[in-house]
Amino acid sequence: MHSKIYDVIVVGAGHAGCEAALAAAKIGADTLMFMIKLETIGRMSCNPAVGGLAKGHLTREVDALGGAIGQVIDRTGIHFRMLNKSKGPAVWAPRAQADRMKYQLEMRSVVEHQENLEIKEALVEELLVQKGQIKGVKTQYGQTYFGKTVIIAAGTFLNGTIHIGKNKYSAGRAGEFASLKLSDSLKAHGFPLVRFKTGTPARLDSRSLDYVKLEEQKPDEPPPKFSYYTDIEPKNYVSCFLTYTNKRTHKIIADNITKSSLFSGNITGIGARYCPSIEDKIKKFPEKDRHQVFIEPEGLNTFEMYANGLPTSFPPQVQLDMIHSVEGLENAKLMRYGYAIEYDSIPTEYIQYSLETRLIKGLFFAGQINGTSGYEEAAAQGIIAGINAVNYVMKKEPIVMHRDNSYIGVLIDDLVTKGVDEPYRMFTARAEYRLHLRQDNADERLMPLGHDLGLIADERYNKFTEALNIKNREIIKLQKTNAKTDSDKAYKMIDILRRPEIAYDDLTKFGYKIGNDVTDLIKDKISLEVKYEGYIKRQKQEIERFNYLENKSIPADFNYMEFETISYEAREKLTKVKPLSVGQAARIPGVTFADVSALLIKLKTLDAK
Repeated sequence: MHSKIYDVIVVGAGHAGCEAALAAAKIGADTLMFMIKLETIGRMSCNPAVGGLAKGHLTREVDALGGAIGQVIDRTGIHFRMLNKSKGPAVWAPRAQADRMKYQLEMRSVVEHQENLEIKEALVEELLVQKGQIKGVKTQYGQTYFGKTVIIAAGTFLNGTIHIGKNKYSAGRAGEFASLKLSDSLKAHGFPLVRFKTGTPARLDSRSLDYVKLEEQKPDEPPPKFSYYTDIEPKNYVSCFLTYTNKRTHKIIADNITKSSLFSGNITGIGARYCPSIEDKIKKFPEKDRHQVFIEPEGLNTFEMYANGLPTSFPPQVQLDMIHSVEGLENAKLMRYGYAIEYDSIPTEYIQYSLETRLIKGLFFAGQINGTSGYEEAAAQGIIAGINAVNYVMKKEPIVMHRDNSYIGVLIDDLVTKGVDEPYRMFTARAEYRLHLRQDNADERLMPLGHDLGLIADERYNKFTEALNIKNREIIKLQKTNAKTDSDKAYKMIDILRRPEIAYDDLTKFGYKIGNDVTDLIKDKISLEVKYEGYIKRQKQEIERFNYLENKSIPADFNYMEFETISYEAREKLTKVKPLSVGQAARIPGVTFADVSALLIKLKTLDAK
């Protein structure tokens, strides 16, 4: 037994655990982080990449709050791209391939160098709870560690089971122990467990691929950064490659479908609809003749390649036959086989906006335990859980992210209000205000908060405020400066920039002088805000209406079951979720517009008393 009482204990050292522990320690809390193996800190379990559609937004938001993921990928990325550039700016998304081993080592270095953060290799098996309050944890060695708060960020390790064909074995990740007794402890303390499933594809030997048949995908130059106002300069080193499944691939899959763990009856967990195994894709979309397969390097010092698009739980020989049917992969040698993994998570009705649980005070959940999938979703929850664990210790109000200020807010609100019946993945379509929540303005939306919390250093914050001043100066200058045109009509530079075909640098053709301190980031921000001004203005009006309902609070002791004006289904749902505001109530599935109107009237009568 250890007599020391930590402020924050974090269980797990994946993307959620690292961000939680780093945030708590940076703010000043005495923090302890457990992991099953020291070598696995920050390990990328599946795809060696960060960012992508909507996930790039989350990464930049975590960075703007002072998290680590953005800087670590900037230092260890090997292929950077901005996705969706042919579409509107609301859905532009940065993405980077990582050198998997370098990423892991860099994240471990960040963790080990963080003051106030102690790390320990041990398997946490039991929660210590007294009168509904977390008191600490117990490890497999029988040792007890006391903490004022505990954050569970266990990833796929809670009762994890790996499936390959009809074979299955206990593991939290290939070659690593699962956490079995912690699931039992959670259950003993009243948390029901639900079973989810995810999967990973085979890894190929790059020397055995036919690159003539593969479509090369070159990175963007210059590489788009994830972390704002740092001296890190990302570099591109490699290309990725694209190929497709075909009718022969699909026939192999169809002929062997019962050999897949997914269709043999071995797997009971629910998989992600938007990131299914290849056999699930073929089954659900029989009309499609082909599916994309991205061949992505795992690092600069390895021949291992990730076959993105072919996650599977087929037995080894079927995996081999399936991969050899794909163009360019006819002679591919497999270095690792793909597999499916089942794991335990908790229904999200048991967490609050702060990510503290409803059943046990001081206990927080972050990452896949909350039903999400993906590194970026995990990192986003981790940093919020870390911040709010410290706020709990300091008896401060929790930080609550909202749908109108961040994708992190959308993520957490979806979990708490709507719940999940499958592994949750973030999409831009989930955000109503995505033109306002662009990836390029995450700094303006969240960096002041990160600085106030003590997660953004003064030096970096000063660079941000300086850039913001330059941007505001330029906008005023654009509004006041006349453009030199052949037309008799007088145009301001800002009117020229509104034209769809005009880029910021094109303004020099009209006599505009761009200051040397105007960076590409500032140019892009101004261009987007000017060109989409009308749309952004309308979205801000929508946000004002949203805030009216969001600020209309509901008493914590409001008895919905006695409120017979609304439907019984709505009363049940409202009682289950216990919304903090009318806005949150309106987003609960099963609550109608009529129910919300009746609730508003009822609250007005209560206010009048």
